[in-house]
Formats: sequence, C-alpha cells, structure tokens
Amino acid sequence: MLITDRAQVQRPLADVLTAALAGGCRWVSLREKDLTGADQIALAKQLLPIARQFGACLTVHDDPKVADACGADGVHLAADGQAVRARAELDGQRLVGCSIHTLSEALALDPTIVDYAIAGPAYASASKPGYGPALGPAGLRALARATPVPIIAIGGIEPRVVADVVAAGATGIAVMGGVMRAADQGTYVAALLQALADAKRQPRGR
Repeated sequence: MLITDRAQVQRPLADVLTAALAGGCRWVSLREKDLTGADQIALAKQLLPIARQFGACLTVHDDPKVADACGADGVHLAADGQAVRARAELDGQRLVGCSIHTLSEALALDPTIVDYAIAGPAYASASKPGYGPALGPAGLRALARATPVPIIAIGGIEPRVVADVVAAGATGIAVMGGVMRAADQGTYVAALLQALADAKRQPRGR
C-alpha cells in the first residue's frame, strides 16, 4: 500500500502515483488530512482513473462518506475510528481497514467488519519522527497472532527490512515517505515489491 502525502513530493501527486503504479504498486490510500472533504473528493476523482488504468485499488483515509462520494474502493480508519459506522455506510464489496498499535487494539478487531489492519510503527519513521515506540519484529508478531484479520506493516519500511516483517506475520507492507521522497518512485516501489516477493518465498518460522 502506498499512502500519499503531498507535502513530501516535489512534483504533482498524479505524476508520483503514475510512477509508483508503473513500478508495480497496486494499492494507494489517499491521506491528505489538510484538505476539506470536498477537496479530498475532488483529488480522489482525479487520481481514481490513474489507479484504474493500472488495475489498482484506491482507498481514502478517515472518512467513509468521502470514500463513498468519490467511488473509492474503501476507507482506512484510525485506531479509534468508527468501523461499525464505516461498514454500514459502505457496501460489502468495499474495504474497511483500521490502524493498530497495541495488543488490545488488535484483539478488538471484528473480522466481520474490518478487512485488514495496518500495524505500526514497525520501525522508526522519518515521516513521523518520535512516533512510537517502534514495534519491531517481535511486536508485529504479537499483533499478527492476536488479530483475526491480515496485518500490513508500516513505519520505516525499506527493502532491507521487508523479510523480517513478513517473517513476523505481516501479509503486506505500507509505505509513505520512502516512496513520496524517492527520486524515482517506480524504481523504489519495484525494489520493495521484489523484497516482498523474495520474503514470501522463504519458509515461515525462520
């Protein structure tokens, strides 16, 4: 999953997404908290055709009403987000995800409502300095074992750590700043995906 942040890019967000999708990314989540709901809808409608061109999923952060209005593929909520309300507002074909940081948050997830969880921060993150503490592989493993939904690792995710988060039980990875700040988003995404593919070929329980 590529999470957007316009503040970290040096060119139009549409160009960044095009490059990342060309590099193999197939899931983008729009996270532009400084925008009004109307502006988020407008931006999502601009980006959705680009995602569709590559057969990719586009979700939005925080507001199921925005997701519904722009035709996005789902919504991602904060740990204290109202998942029951979000599921009621979106049809059953669209995704509802939540962020988790603690064991209690992982245990509270209902797989009949929530499709996945983003778990983090896995490692210290340049995008959110001081945010944590970092879970590390052991913390990720505890959350993966506690929750009945697939987890996606976030925070400090670079190609060199992908094998460790997959071995800890992460189904996938989410990246924001590493891709947003990359000189070549497509090349960086391709490197992440290669690391992910290599990690999933390794036997579990290393």
